[in-house]
Amino acid sequence: MAWIDPSRRVDTMSTGSPVAIVADAVPTWAAWVTVTVLAIQMATGTFSARYMRIWYRDRLLRAVLAVLAGTLTFAFSLIRQVGSKQVPNIGVSVAGFLLVLSLVLFLLFFDRFIHRLRPVAVADLVGQMALRVIASVTQAAEIDTSAAEIAAGDPVLMVTSGRAGSIQAIHVPGLVTWASRHNHLLAMQAAVGDFVTTGQHLIAVFGDGAAPVKASRLQAMVALGAERTVAQDPAFAIRIMADIAVKALSAAINDPTTAVQALDHLGNVLRLLGATQLHGPLTFRDTKGTPRLLMPGRTWTDYLTLAVTEIREYGSTSIQVMRRLRAVLEDLQESVRPEHRPAVAAEIAKLDATTATGFAGSVDENQARARDRQGIGGPAASEMNSPAASN
Repeated sequence: MAWIDPSRRVDTMSTGSPVAIVADAVPTWAAWVTVTVLAIQMATGTFSARYMRIWYRDRLLRAVLAVLAGTLTFAFSLIRQVGSKQVPNIGVSVAGFLLVLSLVLFLLFFDRFIHRLRPVAVADLVGQMALRVIASVTQAAEIDTSAAEIAAGDPVLMVTSGRAGSIQAIHVPGLVTWASRHNHLLAMQAAVGDFVTTGQHLIAVFGDGAAPVKASRLQAMVALGAERTVAQDPAFAIRIMADIAVKALSAAINDPTTAVQALDHLGNVLRLLGATQLHGPLTFRDTKGTPRLLMPGRTWTDYLTLAVTEIREYGSTSIQVMRRLRAVLEDLQESVRPEHRPAVAAEIAKLDATTATGFAGSVDENQARARDRQGIGGPAASEMNSPAASN
């Protein structure tokens, strides 16, 4: 390590010294902590507590924390090398670089914090995550309505949960490989997102002959945690977006425009789900085409009910929400698979009943029954779209 001239007296509190770098890094830490606390307050108060898991797993957040902690640790360790007449030049240069890097990352983090904590940005982020999950999980399985026939008979082994928690993910390839190796069929007794208690049935093993006695291998392929995740659960992403809309419609916030923005992204996710074959149980086969894993699967009605029921209920007196929700449902009626259309028609009928109740005797009843992709004020909001104009 290079040192400055020992004969020169150096003031260790001067600019560029490790002590000064530590002193400069402390305000950066304080600012970062302040912004993070504000982010937590806004995320839980304005959006949904479920969104916090996505927030604290953000890579930039972890990078900022790592660099700030590394800068402080390095600067403090460098102080031990400082004497009254010598300062390690290279160490000071590295510490100064780390301090600048910390400031840059903090500014990037602050910019990201501002932009990503807008309701529409949160809905867009969660919606994009849902689209990826649908493409990678739901569409990768084979829809098989004869699952009950495949798993006929009594199981040779019943794997129970070793602890309580929500099912966050299932290692599908591992379970299929295990079942193929032992010539068994596995049937999940709970779906991703379900909360299981200690000792609850988790996996039923079917097949000829006795299964291995130890169930720990199969238990390890089911990830349990304190809360749900979006990793393999598109319904949880829909839950977060619906929570944002419902909270915006509460009397304390009263922000129907945010609910309409959440409906924009919910409609996008529902459109993809509606184009997917969803009939319930999912069947995963091995390389020879033999069924090896059965998993509970949500139907189109399950997803649609989750997405619109509470928004329709809490937005029953908002013209903006009623009109946007009608536009979402009518668009879905045209775009989803034919077998999914009866469920959409049923939701439109419920929307008609809700509107009739919420706007009974109101001069705005006809307006509330119209469709508008912007909620209110859009180009589709005209008298020709109202039931009165069509009569």
